[in-house]
Amino acid sequence: MVRIKPAPKPFFKPQQLRTALTPITCRAAFQSPIQQSIRAASSSSSSPTSQPPAIPSPTPFVPDVQTFLTVIGRGLSQHTSKFPSWEALFSLTSDQLRELGIEPPRTRRYLLQWRQRFRLGQYGIGGDLQHVEDGKADLKILESDKDVLNPHKYVVNVPAGRSVKECSLEELSRVRGYKVQGAKTIVGPYALPLKDGEGARITVTEGMWEDRRGHKIDGGERRRTEVRYKKRIAERREMRERGEL
Repeated sequence: MVRIKPAPKPFFKPQQLRTALTPITCRAAFQSPIQQSIRAASSSSSSPTSQPPAIPSPTPFVPDVQTFLTVIGRGLSQHTSKFPSWEALFSLTSDQLRELGIEPPRTRRYLLQWRQRFRLGQYGIGGDLQHVEDGKADLKILESDKDVLNPHKYVVNVPAGRSVKECSLEELSRVRGYKVQGAKTIVGPYALPLKDGEGARITVTEGMWEDRRGHKIDGGERRRTEVRYKKRIAERREMRERGEL
């Protein structure tokens, strides 16, 4: 009886051979978009010639570090003394912020997010104000005379202590987020009426740009079923002790 020896096992599997023989350029072409983006991000981050982050210019409403940390809220104004300049505020990395004692990590992420939004010009309420003195800006009503029967009313920012008639058109700037209600009432966030009733005033306030965190109900989505189950058990126990069951 002749025994047939089994064929020797290949050193490489077919899939390994295809991968080894495929050129690198072809492999990159078959990568998913997510893999390609991760590869590009890692290569750009490791490049020694990476550009430093852009430093945005201060605005009339947010002219310094203290005002910026005040309006974004989350208690970040207590860290004002840790930033020696406006450039330091927008150039320090997350690791450097941790060394300065800005904790917890979600607070650092929140600060980094607002830094990027400010770079892109995505300001909060009042960020487009042009005439600001000591953290205060005056709003007045501009009436358009194009339609005499139904004039349009706009909320504009004017220099402090001046009326609309005393300003040129170049000095008047429209303001987002505010409107005229009734005859001469300006309504909008943080707008308080002036004493003479002719307009309103906005003042820099703690947390006026803050992104409010959500409030967990019954332990949040992951623990809601368990928490509510324990509540029902406790309620039934109390009802039995009162003799209601």
